[in-house]
Amino acid sequence: MRYIISGRNIEMTEALKNAIEDKLGKLERFFTPDTEAQITLSVQKERHIIEVTIPVKGQIIRGEEVDTNMYAAIDNVVDIIERQLIKYKKKIIDKHHSGGSFKKEFLQQVEEPIDDDIKILKTKRFAVKPMDEEEACFQMELLGHNFFVFRNSESDEVNVVYKRKNNSYGLIEPEF
Repeated sequence: MRYIISGRNIEMTEALKNAIEDKLGKLERFFTPDTEAQITLSVQKERHIIEVTIPVKGQIIRGEEVDTNMYAAIDNVVDIIERQLIKYKKKIIDKHHSGGSFKKEFLQQVEEPIDDDIKILKTKRFAVKPMDEEEACFQMELLGHNFFVFRNSESDEVNVVYKRKNNSYGLIEPEF
């Protein structure tokens, strides 16, 4: 694997680069040598954030971890990506047939089946009330949810507001 390492608000020391390459080297058993991993490190206040993105033939494998220690965050993000790969291996193979950037050994591994069928256990129906984004965020907070669906009173479109990890808000406006 090839690594593209960048940093924001952090000094990229040789020890840090070596730790990343050493820990992410654990993932090389899954990918061909020409696979490219993009790693971004950043520090915000006392939060150390690592984002790893691995583009694979029309799909993106991504992991993000936040910790008070960058080395612990690196360990955790590798575990996250490894779990994703193992859990979704069957779907990745079915979708891409040839496997793209994956090693043949990984694709041919026989494992115990993982129950990864998506099951909808509950369906809710509710009236979508026209409101502005600020009111939608307020309603979301009152309900204690991480997202809220509403009809935007300005555009008359269905929108979604969501709470981000840093307690800021995001808005999804569909394009048709």
